Amino acid sequence: MERKHIVVLGSVNTDLVLRCAALPAAGQTVHGSDFRCMPGGKGANQAVAAARLGASVRFIGSIGADEFGRAARDNLDAEGIDTRHLREARDVATGTAMILVDASSGQNCIALSEGANALVDADLVDAAAADICSAALLVCQLETPTAATLYAAQLAHGAGVPVLLNPAPAAPLDAALLGLVDLLVPNESEAMVLAGLPTHGPFDAARVLDALHGMGARSVLVTLGAQGVLHSDSRAQTHHPAQIAHAVDTSGAGDAFIGALSAALVAGMPLVAAIEFAQRAASLSVTRHGAMAAMPYLRELT
Repeated sequence: MERKHIVVLGSVNTDLVLRCAALPAAGQTVHGSDFRCMPGGKGANQAVAAARLGASVRFIGSIGADEFGRAARDNLDAEGIDTRHLREARDVATGTAMILVDASSGQNCIALSEGANALVDADLVDAAAADICSAALLVCQLETPTAATLYAAQLAHGAGVPVLLNPAPAAPLDAALLGLVDLLVPNESEAMVLAGLPTHGPFDAARVLDALHGMGARSVLVTLGAQGVLHSDSRAQTHHPAQIAHAVDTSGAGDAFIGALSAALVAGMPLVAAIEFAQRAASLSVTRHGAMAAMPYLRELT
């Protein structure tokens, strides 16, 4: 089977990561250690995850004309990702993420400055239209403007290219966009936001999935962390237990899952096998520090 390319439309950030004994409460100062400055952004992370697992990846995004932007482009190039449509914006900083990681549990909290990511627009998507319409899969998130994502999804849908959407950060979705998505991949809190349910309560799978399908979602994969993955479509719901892993940093687990899932689907794996492959990738990623740096290579999963 000829392996076609994946197009990732998404964010590029520089991650400023600090490990803490515990995540701070509001107004609290805690001591940190092991500060690192690393390439990131959900779009870039997912692109790297897919590329390391053998996929041909073309990236659409925006960076600033600054040191962080130059480093981000160099890093994606070094991973073998096509960056012809990674636009450099003047007088705007490259996106930045401030990440605090709990040193004992591996859990994290993140604050984002979108920077140049906010400038991803229809003109940039237009410039990459040929790549989108000839792709095997379009992968998007919500760290870039929704209008550009909607336009890219319309181009892909019109060309018969499947669309995978990771609705992160969580936000209510335009029904027009949701109707173009072939595979929706939120985590449980994102799924609850999309379904219009409070996130402070327990995850009610039946209620959440009924709401998402009622809104037009055809196939939904909800990642549940240590509880595995729940898949639901018009025919059935299936739970896939997680693999056991000693987590030291969960920052990139969701991106590892989506990148690996995308690579597996484009390589021709059936969905169930692709889910299991992606779970293996995510489980390995949480045993390492960092997000993009933790993405596994194909040789580590075979």
